Amino acid sequence: MGEVIGIDLGTTFSCVAYLNGDTPAIIPNLEGSNTTPSVVSFTADGQSLVGMPAWRQAVINPENTIYSVKRLIGRKFNSQEIKNLKSRLPYKLVEAANGDILIEAAGKLYTPQEISALILNYLKECAENFLGTRIEDAVITVPAYFDDHQRQATKDAATICGLNVLRIINEPTAASLAYGFNNRKSGLIAVYDLGGGTFDITVLELQDGVFHVLSTAGDTFLGGDDFDNRLMGWLLEEFQKEHGIDLSQDRYALQRIKEATEKAKRELSFAVETEINLPFICATDTGSLHLRKRVNRSFFENLTRDLVERSLQICERALNDARVKKEKIDEVILVGGQSRMPLVKQMVQEFFGRPPAVRINPDEIVAMGAALQAVILSREIKDMVLLLDVTPFSLGIETENGGFQKIIERNTTIPARKTMAFTTVEHNQRRVRIHVLQGESDRAQDNVSLATFELVGIDPAPAGVPQIDVTFEIDADGILKVSARDVGTGREQKIEIKPSAGLLPEQLDEIVDKWKKEVKKPDDEKGLL
Repeated sequence: MGEVIGIDLGTTFSCVAYLNGDTPAIIPNLEGSNTTPSVVSFTADGQSLVGMPAWRQAVINPENTIYSVKRLIGRKFNSQEIKNLKSRLPYKLVEAANGDILIEAAGKLYTPQEISALILNYLKECAENFLGTRIEDAVITVPAYFDDHQRQATKDAATICGLNVLRIINEPTAASLAYGFNNRKSGLIAVYDLGGGTFDITVLELQDGVFHVLSTAGDTFLGGDDFDNRLMGWLLEEFQKEHGIDLSQDRYALQRIKEATEKAKRELSFAVETEINLPFICATDTGSLHLRKRVNRSFFENLTRDLVERSLQICERALNDARVKKEKIDEVILVGGQSRMPLVKQMVQEFFGRPPAVRINPDEIVAMGAALQAVILSREIKDMVLLLDVTPFSLGIETENGGFQKIIERNTTIPARKTMAFTTVEHNQRRVRIHVLQGESDRAQDNVSLATFELVGIDPAPAGVPQIDVTFEIDADGILKVSARDVGTGREQKIEIKPSAGLLPEQLDEIVDKWKKEVKKPDDEKGLL
């Protein structure tokens, strides 16, 4: 196996790393920066830009500049999260025939997977340029609370740009792997990961080179974007009060305000006050209007305190699931750019009763952990470590009257296997329908459908007499296999549950073919070994 890399595909910034000797190291992008904005822009001449060149297009070309695509990937157009998000985006979202999301830019429609593929391809090219060799294999990180659909959509994005995904690994788990690999300390670790678009908390035990995840919890719509949006919302409201003009309907003004709020947020992490000054924000019949406001840290903290409190409620749930008291946590690791906010550090310290670790870079540690996992999987590390992760959601089947019976509970260490006995509900029933779902609700309709299959040929018998053993088996890669066996006849039906949402195989093949023709450069142009 050739060189392998780890990729942190983030909402706001992305990062790529490799193992340099026995130490994970960040690969700089083509502009020399360690992190790359997760932004794609389409120019008038049909060119696609990625990273900082794309970000520079955001104000002058907002309707064709795509950011925060990680918040869209694997989601449905009519979900409540997307309904709330659409009013804050300068680019247009369109509903696909299957209810998924399409992004309209430069007169074309793109799936979130295709936009993500452009970002991944840029990171891949950066790695190839830096290492001087072709890159084919990678470990890619996702939020621990990403569901089946979002994980598969991320894998599809990698497939589009020609990357073979060795494994999808949870971001907090990757961070803990990088943190603990050289420290080799034993103890309980809590990884608090507040990134640009998502929040995760993972509790794990590190002992003798074994990283054992005890529990994970999260919110895939809680992150730095929400902190920005609070300040944006306040600015829009204040401007409308003063001038009677709704700037949220002006895509160019909205993008300028977004950039200004992000800048102000960062400044308030080290300054007690900052000014947002946007001259000529809009024009009226009587002349141009300007937006100018002073914001202090205390005001911004009051505006967003409930978001931090929301994250701590999730931390409480993860600790309860792990059956660990917060006083027993030995180390707290902060991951993600939003974790730099002083209020976050303060409230996390108060919650856990100890200061978080400060000797890590929250923007880079996830990619470094992914690189370590990539090399471990390629068996190039002699001093092997063992990573025991968990499934973030419960898995089970639909029962009578629309109920949901969990068979593998959330936060079960994987690989895992469990069998549960069921029976028929009607006399002389010859077949049973097995509807496999993931989620936590007691009602099947509130959970995510994964697959449906039937077991046929059951011997006629009164209701409640036949015994149907349903077995769930999930491997280390998160692939679920389900079987149903009639104990009386020995007949059995099996199915491998592969993520079913998003792109169909033929759609993915079509996009890959289009990619090869329109996007991918020939190898001889890259000068690769």
